[in-house]
Amino acid sequence: MITKYLKGSIEDIENLIKLTRLDIKNIKAAKHNELQISASLKEELIASFENKKSLLNSELIRLTEENSGKTLNDLLSKKEKELLESFKKNLSKLKRVNRDYAKYVATISEFYNSFCTAIFNQEPHGYHKANPTPASFLKVSA
Repeated sequence: MITKYLKGSIEDIENLIKLTRLDIKNIKAAKHNELQISASLKEELIASFENKKSLLNSELIRLTEENSGKTLNDLLSKKEKELLESFKKNLSKLKRVNRDYAKYVATISEFYNSFCTAIFNQEPHGYHKANPTPASFLKVSA
């Protein structure tokens, strides 16, 4: 069961990495509709990963409780150890890809917010934004 849960978790992580890299490409190409589709797929993958990780955790706890006095390293087979190492490496890779993705998201968000502020001339007043005043280029003289 441990092997099954590890393989499933690794597969979910690899799919999340692929989707996140695709999201970065879509951000660069301004394909916003693709990002919305990807977000729902990612939510499903994350839920699947969390479920498998929870099952893996339970299985590892059960194994260590049944074999008290032995370390997890002594209890796992060579294949399971290799899969666990691959699991850790893929998690680190996902973290790096997510960090890159977050940079793009933060940059686009800042651009959008400053663009809206410039158009609608909103100045923050405390915790609330003031009512927008018409921007000069939106005024029409008849």
